[in-house]
Amino acid sequence: MNRPRVEPKAEIGVFGGSGFYKFLDNVREIEVTTPYGKPSAPIAIAEVWGKKVAFLPRHGKKHELPPHMINYRANLWAFKSIGVTRVIGPCAAGSLNAKVKPGEFVVCDQLVDRTNGRKDTFYDGPDTTHVSTADPYCAELRRLAFDAAKKVGVVPHPKGTMVVVQGPRFSTRAESSWYSKAGWQVINMTGYPEAVLARELEMCYANISLITDYDVGVEGIPPVSNEEVVRVFTANNAKLRALLERLIPSIPEKREQCTCATALKGARMG
Repeated sequence: MNRPRVEPKAEIGVFGGSGFYKFLDNVREIEVTTPYGKPSAPIAIAEVWGKKVAFLPRHGKKHELPPHMINYRANLWAFKSIGVTRVIGPCAAGSLNAKVKPGEFVVCDQLVDRTNGRKDTFYDGPDTTHVSTADPYCAELRRLAFDAAKKVGVVPHPKGTMVVVQGPRFSTRAESSWYSKAGWQVINMTGYPEAVLARELEMCYANISLITDYDVGVEGIPPVSNEEVVRVFTANNAKLRALLERLIPSIPEKREQCTCATALKGARMG
């Protein structure tokens, strides 16, 4: 695999999820071409809080891309090609645990993939590469995100397992109950393969899940609806922005507290 040519236009990349389509002001937009096709939208870049930040709405500017149609490889490659080393991936998510409530935030530490057919690696050969995703999220970014969340007055959970489903449909009661009984806390449709693709490009990645609803596997809860997801996410957009405004300035220039930057060391066969 030819690595992307780095043009250092941004250090930190932020993905926008459902209901979160705009983040930065006074931006300049750039079109980025990749070997994997077009990213979801032009990338908006601005210098804020002493950092060069890039923003990309993963569903497109008008939410025209459902989860299973997002070009995850192009999105991550585009960030890497402009110099991004840290990626923050906020998203709307459902709760599988009654103790994790709508309006709260979960800084996930694990994920389970239940998708199918997604392009989820940059390594289709001839360089056979097995990157470790034992801990799929950057430990340093997770810690900083949790600290930022506490400072802006939201209720944060310092860890949680996200199960990523294919979509675009919501889960059946049986599926959701299965996930809940497995002990997983968060359900989402876009968390995979975003995190593992970032790891393959040796970028730090942290997920911040904004809980918008209880999934149907939580007993006594009415079925989730898209309308309710968007309503809760929109109502909490200001909190998410405040969290990011705290988090981004706290990210150190050098990556010394994690191993993300050396993820390919020893990963290649031969």
